[in-house]
Amino acid sequence: MNPVISKNETILSYIIAIALILLMVAASVILDDPEVILPEIAAMAIGIWVYREPGWIRQPSRIFVAPSITAAIGFAVNQIDLPYLGKVSITLVLMMLFLRIFQSNFGPSLATGLLPLVTNAVEWSFMVSVVLFSFLIMVGVLTFKLNGGLEKKVKIPYQYMLVFLILIFVWIGLCWIAGYPQLAVIPPILVVVYESLHKPMFNGKMAFKLGLVLTISATVGTLLYFAIDSWMLVTLLDMILMLILLRFLGMRVPAAYAFPLLPFVFPDEIVVMLPFSALVASIFLFGSVLLYKNWERKRSQPHAPRN
Repeated sequence: MNPVISKNETILSYIIAIALILLMVAASVILDDPEVILPEIAAMAIGIWVYREPGWIRQPSRIFVAPSITAAIGFAVNQIDLPYLGKVSITLVLMMLFLRIFQSNFGPSLATGLLPLVTNAVEWSFMVSVVLFSFLIMVGVLTFKLNGGLEKKVKIPYQYMLVFLILIFVWIGLCWIAGYPQLAVIPPILVVVYESLHKPMFNGKMAFKLGLVLTISATVGTLLYFAIDSWMLVTLLDMILMLILLRFLGMRVPAAYAFPLLPFVFPDEIVVMLPFSALVASIFLFGSVLLYKNWERKRSQPHAPRN
C-alpha cells in the first residue's frame, strides 16, 4: 500500500520535487550542456518524494546505486564502435544481469542506462548529473524517513526480466524492419512496461489509460518545446500540465513527468515524431503486456476436472 500523507505534505512534496527538476534544467541552461538533463530524474522525484512508491523507496540505497551503475553501463557501451541497436541490446542484457545480481527491481534505473545511448552522451557531465541528482533524491528519503514502516526486502519475480527482454527485442526488431531504429527505445515507456509486467493485476483499462497518459505527455512536451523558447518556462508548464492531467484521470504515472523533458535531449528530427511514436509503442507494448498477463492468469487457474 502507498503511505497516506496529508494534503499540505503532498503540496510541499510537489513543490520540492518540481524545484529539483527546475534546478536540473537550469543547470543545463547555465552550463549550455543538454546532457545534464535526465528526464527520469523527474519521474524519480515525483514517484519517490510525492507518490512514495513502496517498490522504489523500501531500500533507499538502491535509489542512488542502481541508476548510477546502469548509467555507467550505458555510458561505457556507448563508447564502443557498434551499431546503435547492437549497443541497446548489449546494454539491456547487462542491466538485467546487474539488477538480478544486485537483487533490485528499481525500474527507473533502466531509463538512466538507456539514455546515454539514445542521446549519444559522450560528456562526463552526464554521469555527474546522474550521480548527483539520484544522490539528492536518496538523501530526501533518508532525511524524512519516507521508507518508514516498509519491509526492507520482498520477493522479486525475476522471470519478468526475461519476459521484458523478449518483448523489447521483438519491438526493437519491428522498429528496425520499419526503418526507424532511433524510435526503438523510448525510456519512459520502457520503464512503465517493465513496471507493468511486475504488477499482480493488469487489465485492458490500465493498458489504455497508461497509453493515453504517455501519448498526451509526449504531445504536450513536444508542442511546448517548439512553441516556447525558454526551457525553464517549458519545464514548469510541463510539470503543471502533467499534474493536472494525472489528477483529472486519477492516476499515478511518474513517467508522465519524464516524457516532456525528452525533447531537450533528443534531436529535433526525432522530437517531431515523439507523439506518434509514443502512441504506436504504447499500443504494441502495453497490448503485449496485457496479452501476456491474461495468458499468465489463465495458466495459473486450476483446470476443471473432466467427467
